[in-house]
Amino acid sequence: MLRKFVGVAAAGTALAAALVAVPVQAQMALSQIRAANLARMEAERLNGGLSQYFTADCMHQKGGGSCMVNAGPNGYLFNFLGGPPGWEVNRQAATVQTRILISPDGSSVVNVEYNGAPR
Repeated sequence: MLRKFVGVAAAGTALAAALVAVPVQAQMALSQIRAANLARMEAERLNGGLSQYFTADCMHQKGGGSCMVNAGPNGYLFNFLGGPPGWEVNRQAATVQTRILISPDGSSVVNVEYNGAPR
């Protein structure tokens, strides 16, 4: 009986160690996800729609990926490149840079700080 208990205890210890080793992913605020979607859609609208313009891959990652440069009391600030459909896949240079601030709740455009030639 003691041998069976030791085996169960060892298995439980191994399971606990495995669970501790798994990194816990931080929860992303729903407002950030909404903000990234709104920023992407606003850039698409400003630049002629999806038939003429496509944002950088980072804007298609959850919450804007590396395109989200700041989250603070004024909202979510995104800075990203864009260009004609397929520009990134075809290794073409971006033709547009957009810097846009979205409200803290992710529901409205606060300010389009820049939308023009990449700088």
